[in-house]
Amino acid sequence: MSRILIIEDEEAIAELEKDYLELSGFEVVISNTGDEGLQIALAEEFDLIVLDLMLPGMDGFEICKLIREEKNIPIIMVSAKKDDIDKIRGLGLGADDYMTKPFSPSELVARVKAHMARYDRLVGSTQKSNDIIEIRGIRIDKTARRVMVDGVEKAFTGKEFDLLTFLAENPNHVYTKEELFREIWDMDSIGDIATVTVHIKKIREKIEYDSAKPQYIETIWGVGYRFKV
Repeated sequence: MSRILIIEDEEAIAELEKDYLELSGFEVVISNTGDEGLQIALAEEFDLIVLDLMLPGMDGFEICKLIREEKNIPIIMVSAKKDDIDKIRGLGLGADDYMTKPFSPSELVARVKAHMARYDRLVGSTQKSNDIIEIRGIRIDKTARRVMVDGVEKAFTGKEFDLLTFLAENPNHVYTKEELFREIWDMDSIGDIATVTVHIKKIREKIEYDSAKPQYIETIWGVGYRFKV
């Protein structure tokens, strides 16, 4: 459930906003002073903050500035002050929106939902998950080029990593040494295909419990190799 912090000194307004937001499925925390609100905002995790401008102890401008130095969540600033200079200053300090009192609670809910959806889209577009292959205790992180075997990281050379990844991405398919050589080394006749055998041996030493009895990369005699799943 998404959490929202309301920093508002007028308790009746704060409670009304809370009621509407909770009816829309949000968990809401209220603080009635600037100092306490800032402390809660920095100490706990919230998905959005509704911040009043005029507060006892510390005004909304200073709170917005200090929160923005630590967190990048949406902040909606609210105030009875209608001057454009206050709106410009609030947005300049990092607020995402500025609402002038009085406003309907339903409008606040609509803006909260819009800002949270926009934030989720932005975060989702910048934080792409790594490309992972997981097979029976082996975890291959293609993005970070790391291999974990039963939770223990193993060091792989570039070609070892490429060869293991290719086989793991094509399980149960039997490849000849020539096919693997062309795929990984991108060569047809230049070089020695025996290097495939050497790399398979090194990979087995790192991923197999017993490299003499491989459970992952099998030798298909007279043909080549396959990754067994």
